[in-house]
Amino acid sequence: MLAIPLRLVQRHWSVLAFGVLLLAGCSGGGDGGDGDGGTLPPPTQGAGGYTLLAWNDLGMHCMDGADYSVFSILPPFNNLHAQLLKDGRLIAGNVSLTFQALADESGSINSRSADKTNFWEYAQRLFGVDLASDTGLAGVRMPELAPQPLAYNSQNGWFEAVGIPITPVDDNGHINTYPLVKVVARDAAGAELATARVVLPVSNELNCIACHASGRGVAAMPAAGWVNHANAEKDWKLNILRLHDQKQGGNAAFTNALAQKGYLASGLEATAGSGQPILCAACHASNALPGSGIAGISPLTQALHSRHAGVSDPVSGVKLGDSGSRDACYLCHPGSVTQCLRGVMGKATDATGQAAMSCQSCHGGMAHVGAAGRAGWLAEPACQSCHHDGLRETSAVDAQGNPRLWGDNRFATNANVPAAGFDLYRFSKEHGGLQCEACHGATHAEYPSSHNSDNLLSQDVQGHAGTIVECEACHKAGVPITSTGGPHGLHTLGQTWVSRHGGVAEHGRTGCQACHGSDYRGAPLSAVKVDRSFQVKGRTVNFAAGHRVGCYDCHNGPGG
Repeated sequence: MLAIPLRLVQRHWSVLAFGVLLLAGCSGGGDGGDGDGGTLPPPTQGAGGYTLLAWNDLGMHCMDGADYSVFSILPPFNNLHAQLLKDGRLIAGNVSLTFQALADESGSINSRSADKTNFWEYAQRLFGVDLASDTGLAGVRMPELAPQPLAYNSQNGWFEAVGIPITPVDDNGHINTYPLVKVVARDAAGAELATARVVLPVSNELNCIACHASGRGVAAMPAAGWVNHANAEKDWKLNILRLHDQKQGGNAAFTNALAQKGYLASGLEATAGSGQPILCAACHASNALPGSGIAGISPLTQALHSRHAGVSDPVSGVKLGDSGSRDACYLCHPGSVTQCLRGVMGKATDATGQAAMSCQSCHGGMAHVGAAGRAGWLAEPACQSCHHDGLRETSAVDAQGNPRLWGDNRFATNANVPAAGFDLYRFSKEHGGLQCEACHGATHAEYPSSHNSDNLLSQDVQGHAGTIVECEACHKAGVPITSTGGPHGLHTLGQTWVSRHGGVAEHGRTGCQACHGSDYRGAPLSAVKVDRSFQVKGRTVNFAAGHRVGCYDCHNGPGG
């Protein structure tokens, strides 16, 4: 058992949070319950100048599944963040934010968890914390029909609910990996200011069933034979413990670890059989869990990825470490059913219609992820490795798995967040103190997502799915006119800018090239997101969604 003080869980997981490196989910279904979340009400965005932005931090959190009696990698643990603005300025004082369960368009609603997994039965034995039903490891309860508060995090400048113990099973027993919640902002008198609809994605497809289920193949079969347990989830977990005992049985470090953690000297399988489930991070340290691990034993990320880089895909026969396809990662991460990378980058295709980017495009191959000395959960790709000088690369790493470095930091993540030497997108902020994820969407589910529920927030805020780009979405009282003061040094968008940008274009052509291309005929960053019409010198100029705006659209070149 790894006994962890609750205060450490709260403090550390609010920074690193549980999840997986490669995340995804599948659409669910089923009938939802009645009550406050029974329909999708129109959101109240913008009343009184308020705008409410909310997001899940990882795009997909994972949990072990229904059973925690054998071993645990991840508990049910999801995070919800939100920021409230009034006329473009962040508001934190004299307001309160709450969240509650909300039914999606199919009627699926998720307002309880304790009857969907045995996690609460084993939480004390795994994590040393005696939890009330439907209460998570950081003290936050499930989204219920009644609202419950989000706390204000002054360090990060957002409201948060950390460690929400949600599962991918709705209240009618149907799988739905995209449950919705409603966030509501109120003033000190309790009057509603704005609401937001946001997904709390969660998957239980973090598993090893592809190779370790009984009968799947001789490569992963323990010498003592398959366990052949009637419960499919217990079966593959017990097979792993049996194989672990076999491979480490003569290892002094393993014997010492068993004694140090209070496990039976006969091994992990016997310990689990005695009623004490195994927490993998008890011996294999994880940066997602404070105080975990034993010195001299490889960290969990290193142990899993380095060991399996040489394992062959049971279907294709290709070694997982040699694969450049996301299918290699889907064998264990969500997954073969849920499908990873549903955000705009995951949807991108090349000229042949194939996926332009896979998991390896950002994280490198499996051996790179599991390299000795790499800090799991922290040593992640940064935006500037692909987004630079008006370009969008399709690989963030070189052949050696090292991040690509460029001189342009216009789209860079913040340095040293959440820890010195590391800079993560999900902790970075930019324009007006807004978190990057507030406007661009959660990691692995960046706007516009391939899943409709992911896009609800951006649609509600600005009228269309995609990155929050409409200045009026936040600046309700009037859009400031600026040539470089917008997000990432962008100028103001809209008719006013079109009418007044002449002087800037004449004297600042080099800066224009970052978005409008070196030839001023348009580039990816100048593409309009929806159909637009502008008045230019007494005539109407129309742009279809996706058109890359350049000087020649309205003028005879940049000086026309």
